[in-house]
Amino acid sequence: MNFSEAIKACFRKYADFSGRAGRPEFWWFALFQVLVLLVAGMLGKFVHVIVVAALFVPAIAVGARRLHDIGKSGWFQLLYLIPLVGILLLIYWFVQPGEEGGNQFGSPEVTPYSPTVMPGPGPGPGQQ
Repeated sequence: MNFSEAIKACFRKYADFSGRAGRPEFWWFALFQVLVLLVAGMLGKFVHVIVVAALFVPAIAVGARRLHDIGKSGWFQLLYLIPLVGILLLIYWFVQPGEEGGNQFGSPEVTPYSPTVMPGPGPGPGQQ
């Protein structure tokens, strides 16, 4: 998943707190948020507040889906309210690889870049 696909996916699932989100989707959207918030901050306080409000719901939704990918509840995002320790724990969880196969939150989304859809090696020489 590249940058633009991740942004489109997050806005398409604006308030979807179910399912799973892989690391690329989460981290590309996080980068997008930082860049947009930097630009909005330069444009003025009012614009910055509007952008923060517009990005709040999709950020929480993609965070919940990312936690679902590692088998944790989206409610763990309440750890953001614990200064430093909560944020560090969430970052640690966000960088963990997702669970293989399905879990209680569903199966991982299949993208053209997923190894499950890429063709495997064909038969070797002399094999049919």
